[in-house]
Amino acid sequence: MKTHHILIVEDEAITRTKLAGYFESEGYRVSAVSCAREMRIVINQEDISMLLLDINLPDESGLLLAREVRAKSKMGIVLVTGKTDDIDRIVGLEIGADDYVTKPFNPRELLARVTNLLRRIHEHSETPIQHKSIYPFDGLLLDASRRHLLGRDKQEIKLTRAEFELLLVFMTHPGQVLNRDRLLSQVTHRSWDPNDRTIDVLIMRLRRKMERDYKHPVLFTTVHGEGYLYSGLDE
Repeated sequence: MKTHHILIVEDEAITRTKLAGYFESEGYRVSAVSCAREMRIVINQEDISMLLLDINLPDESGLLLAREVRAKSKMGIVLVTGKTDDIDRIVGLEIGADDYVTKPFNPRELLARVTNLLRRIHEHSETPIQHKSIYPFDGLLLDASRRHLLGRDKQEIKLTRAEFELLLVFMTHPGQVLNRDRLLSQVTHRSWDPNDRTIDVLIMRLRRKMERDYKHPVLFTTVHGEGYLYSGLDE
């Protein structure tokens, strides 16, 4: 069985050393660096499964680095920061991060989140899709087997893993109102938090990428007090 390789990017030496030691003791292969330059070197040389990325680095913004990594890789990304500002959290999810933790955090909780995220990423990548593969809707075309979305202009629309997973849930449940709890359980992300805006953020991203007018959505509509509804505009 493959040993997952975790890359820790943290400029605080004590925190970096403690995290590295903790994950190594749990059987993971770990690389730990202090800045963006060193992060890129490791990513270019190694097969990384999970990135634990501090937002506040001395040389570059962790948020911009997360965006850069997500554009090139499907590795898991967990943002780590001392900030508690919801804006950073939402922006992190918008650019494709899978989770977000604030300092101080419990190492056992972080381990549980990372382990669960790695398991779900592995399951999604290894398990063949058993249901219908091609979904035409409102001038768009989703090929679920290839995780490929074709736009109305016949150009590919890039989707993050979470966006694809959420879109696929809607494709397989047209005309059904799905609440946030159910939707979040199908997305590669941490456990449900009543104050978590993950699904709202993902819905907003899907609308911006797929609706003809995202300010007046018809594909993904809000059912107040209940959840979201995909209209199922098949062609």
